[in-house]
Amino acid sequence: MYYYVSTRDDTEVIEKLRELAEKKPMEGQDKFFHRIRNQGIKWNHKRIERVYKIMGLNKRKRTRKRVPARIKQPLLTPFAPNETWSMDFMHDTLMNGRKFRVLNVIDDFNREALKIEPYFSISSQRVITILERIIMEKGKPLAIRVDNGPEFISNSMHEWCIEKAIRLQFIQPGKPMQNGYVERFNRSFRQDVLDTNLFANLMEVKLASDEFEEDYNYHRPHESLGNVSPIQYKQKHMGYEVF
Repeated sequence: MYYYVSTRDDTEVIEKLRELAEKKPMEGQDKFFHRIRNQGIKWNHKRIERVYKIMGLNKRKRTRKRVPARIKQPLLTPFAPNETWSMDFMHDTLMNGRKFRVLNVIDDFNREALKIEPYFSISSQRVITILERIIMEKGKPLAIRVDNGPEFISNSMHEWCIEKAIRLQFIQPGKPMQNGYVERFNRSFRQDVLDTNLFANLMEVKLASDEFEEDYNYHRPHESLGNVSPIQYKQKHMGYEVF
């Protein structure tokens, strides 16, 4: 917010400059002046400069990148595998206090855990590498539902998805339940793995994650799937056996 009190009526100038500063934070006084004049408003340059400086707009700091507006996407159940995947990050620490991250990727159709990948650092390029490995094994999804994390909104992820003809489906900021399938998976993984074990190193996390993934996919009853496992659900609805 920008505040300014003047002895003359500069209310319209203040409102216009405030509007421009919020919409175009990287532009300066001269750009604002020409925008205003191009709109047919005949305020002179000195008046705009005076109000601009008193409002402190010449001292603005560089703003953080803004996330584009997102449209709410309904959390629909796909009719077949690889229609929509969901992925999300989790965080925890080893016994020595070192932090690590876990990337979880699931298929929304049957909630199958496609990959649980723990690393100390997971860049957008590593996310792409993980997805390419899954695609080689499972096939390519039509869409992937994600939040607005930097790894997911990066240029490299955007370009990779265009190349692969995969649609990135972003949830709205601050609305994690719009990614409810993977959020539910995260709760199960935290309860069964992260909250019940003390890990000395990343290899222990990896081993526990692999064990959880196998049990979750092949044996654990899933209430929303009629109390069968994700793989049993796929067998039943796709008409073939999965080993």
